[in-house]
Amino acid sequence: MKILITGASSGIGAEFARQYANPQNELFLLARREEKLKELKNELADRCKKITLIVVDVRDFQALQSKLRELEAFDMVILNAGISLGHTHTAIPTIEEFKNLYDVNVLSQHATLEVVLPKMQARKSGKIVFISSLASLFSMPSSKIYSSSKRALNAYAEGIRYKYAKDNIKVITILPGFVKSELTDKNDFNMPMLLDTDVGVGLMKRAIDRGKEFYAFPLRFYLIIKLFNLLPSLLRQRIVNYLH
Repeated sequence: MKILITGASSGIGAEFARQYANPQNELFLLARREEKLKELKNELADRCKKITLIVVDVRDFQALQSKLRELEAFDMVILNAGISLGHTHTAIPTIEEFKNLYDVNVLSQHATLEVVLPKMQARKSGKIVFISSLASLFSMPSSKIYSSSKRALNAYAEGIRYKYAKDNIKVITILPGFVKSELTDKNDFNMPMLLDTDVGVGLMKRAIDRGKEFYAFPLRFYLIIKLFNLLPSLLRQRIVNYLH
């Protein structure tokens, strides 16, 4: 199986590479940090059929698409590239910060699929995995830009799922809670139900391998958010003010 993983140089992306590294799989690891990618390739070289490194900043849409056009169709794409401003970012974000985050978290996903999807469509097969977040279901004041980008990603993934179902293209949306990564390393508060990277990615991989269209975890955290969203607006506001 040919698997493209974006944001593969560290954290969740690198762990996906580790867990999908086997003699049957050919990995295409995409990120901007070449040295990190080379280290990961050296680590996994003996375990994997073949590893191809794609060194590009996903915000450079032209370069990203140019590199992807050179490659054959993938069997699966894991759209993992993402950034945050961190929960300590309480000031009004600048337009540059806003645009930069959306370029990575949303627009780069479409830039990738604009090239990848037609190839899957021609073959009438493929699997696309969107790595969203439980933060997409509820937006705290300090995570408003990140949460909105992931909510946008959910809506985009839903539309892609409906459009390409007839082409036998499976679309999976995953909403993890707190999983150890460079993103969570920015947080200076207690993160409930924080999972080690290998455990969190293991849960995601199992959902992907089973073909689940939607997977949110940890389940208890997901249910708490769902229940919170059922509360009256005024009560939610009071709770947020207390927590924040």
